[in-house]
Amino acid sequence: MLAYTLRRFLGLLPALFVIITVSFFLVRLAPGGPFDQERTLPPQVRANLDRVYGLDQPLALQYVHYLSRLVRGDLGPSFKLPDFSVSELIVAGLPVSATLGGLALLLALLLGIPLGVAAALWHGRPADFGIAGFVALAVALPSFVTGPLLALIFGLYLHWLPVGGWEEGSPRYLILPVLTLGLPVAAYVARLTRGGLLEVLRSNHIRTARARGLGEARILLRHALRPALLPVVSYLGPAAAFVVTGSLVVETVFALPGTGRYLVQGAINRDYTLVMGMIVVYGVLTLLLNFAADVVYGWLDPRVRHD
Repeated sequence: MLAYTLRRFLGLLPALFVIITVSFFLVRLAPGGPFDQERTLPPQVRANLDRVYGLDQPLALQYVHYLSRLVRGDLGPSFKLPDFSVSELIVAGLPVSATLGGLALLLALLLGIPLGVAAALWHGRPADFGIAGFVALAVALPSFVTGPLLALIFGLYLHWLPVGGWEEGSPRYLILPVLTLGLPVAAYVARLTRGGLLEVLRSNHIRTARARGLGEARILLRHALRPALLPVVSYLGPAAAFVVTGSLVVETVFALPGTGRYLVQGAINRDYTLVMGMIVVYGVLTLLLNFAADVVYGWLDPRVRHD
């Protein structure tokens, strides 16, 4: 298991290098620049700004300098927010984004797995069709529709929850964003759990367990649930990527002070270092969550480790 974990971890480094390299050149080659304004800057002022931030150097040399700073943990200054470094902006917004994403994944697992198990056990019954309807609806509605709809119902009509903003230490402000971000993932988890459990319950070793007189609860918990969750574990990697990218929309809809707003503002303002800092952080988080999913999958299915 240790060798498998080490191999998977070392495989993250080339992937991260490719993400950083491709993103760097795509961001720099996009039309516009960080100092393009409606009012044209005097040539001398523009030349001084380019010299201060290294934009007057060849693109390949800028890339080498960026990598050298990145290795030292320096994400550089923000072009549009000169009083802050990119690291300071990330440290300020990352706790909110991480809390939102972590709670959304937790909600997806706590809601999706029981729904999938119930749908499989009640296969072909009204409860199964009801869960299937919920899954289809949750998957079909995008976050920018689900979020305002939940805010309209629970915030404006019922006055139960705030529709936006943030107050540190008050979980009420996270309920609607977590629901918006976690419901689609919960729907996929429920669908995968249902399909995996139905397949396992039809397998020969489950028939053997029933022939030996084992109860259904023991069969489910000790023999069927673990292999049935393998598709769910393999989905956790893409689910983590969905949560990371989806939080950008959710944070915008609910006006949360997370890192998503910095990525959106940086992309609009062509703030190269801020956009790259966000991409690096999101890339590392996505790769680490995929790595964790691979490790759990290898623990559940020893065949993966030996292959």
